[in-house]
Amino acid sequence: MMKKNYIGIREARINLSKLIRDVRGGMEIIITDRGTPVARLVMAKGDELSLEERIKNYESCGLIEPSVKQGKDTPSPVELPRDYAQRYIEEERGDE
Repeated sequence: MMKKNYIGIREARINLSKLIRDVRGGMEIIITDRGTPVARLVMAKGDELSLEERIKNYESCGLIEPSVKQGKDTPSPVELPRDYAQRYIEEERGDE
């Protein structure tokens, strides 16, 4: 899980080198303007993380919600015939 740290714009400007070291160490920096988050400072090499690691990071930051996993035996909510779309289009056109 990525650790977050909130910091104001002025302090971020003064301590940018330290903040970059912290980000390299795995921290996420949230920059605020009068207490309101306005930017994030994160590692630029996100493509080196596995998809699973990136998803966990996004979930921990609140950018996405965890998925509800279905078991292998759980049917899809609606099962339609393969040619359903084509039949629907033909019916709408009156091609029957």
